[in-house]
Amino acid sequence: MTDQWVRFSKIGNAELVHLSGEIDMANAGDIGKAIVSRIRESGTVLIDLTTVSFLDSAGVRLLDALVGDLFAAGKRTRLVVGERGPARTTLQLCAFRDDILATDLDRAAAELGG
Repeated sequence: MTDQWVRFSKIGNAELVHLSGEIDMANAGDIGKAIVSRIRESGTVLIDLTTVSFLDSAGVRLLDALVGDLFAAGKRTRLVVGERGPARTTLQLCAFRDDILATDLDRAAAELGG
């Protein structure tokens, strides 16, 4: 069950995916399946990583694949990583695309028209 790591809600018209805890090799696959099954119909997706306490390479690969698939499908996407924290640090160390990283959920939603 992925409920302890992923929750879904809406912010405006955007699908909001809240990830929390440790995202690693043990759960990244299940989290990815849960997200993909839920966001198929959404035009805008915000993924909130502000309460992620650990993100390993499997988590980074998951996010990279999700973002790539969402962009290929024409879906506007932002990863909300806050001002600092494990997810932001890990994604920056991996040279993740800065243009999709956001520090603030409300601002990211407003930018995307969510």
